[in-house]
Amino acid sequence: MTLSEPEILRFLMKSRERIAAATWVVVQDGHVAEDIFQNVVIKAMTKEVSFEAEGPLLSWAMIAARREGIDWIRKHRREQIGIDEEILDLLVSDWESGATPAPEGKRIQALRDCLEQLPEKSRKLLQMRYADGHTCGEIAEQVQVRLDAIYKRLSRLHAGLRQCIETRLTETT
Repeated sequence: MTLSEPEILRFLMKSRERIAAATWVVVQDGHVAEDIFQNVVIKAMTKEVSFEAEGPLLSWAMIAARREGIDWIRKHRREQIGIDEEILDLLVSDWESGATPAPEGKRIQALRDCLEQLPEKSRKLLQMRYADGHTCGEIAEQVQVRLDAIYKRLSRLHAGLRQCIETRLTETT
């Protein structure tokens, strides 16, 4: 049986954080990610496409959002400051597999809590790299540190954040 329009809309709204987050990974702009999510919802409602289940709908929505994000980058930015295409493919396959270790929202809240605990220098480094979109080379020049030191710091921060998030999620379970 085909999903009805209200079922499609309800499921997409329930999956909003997940789709918008996947889009943000591509465009690295929250407002643009939200606009793209809304466009995907409109496409799902107006296209003459039917979905038999929520799984194929989510897969279609993720792919549509990713493609629209890449199109947006091509139109609005001279160079892509997002994640490499190969890494995006890995993330998309993970999202499509439905591997969600925690209910939506809990992982994001755990990340926020863990970021708040970081020293100011570490938060600034993460902001420069991901929010401001600077390359590691640019950051190394700005803070007058060798490039390999920036890579090591980011690697340690990623590992520390991963551990902190997992710890928080197991504590709340």
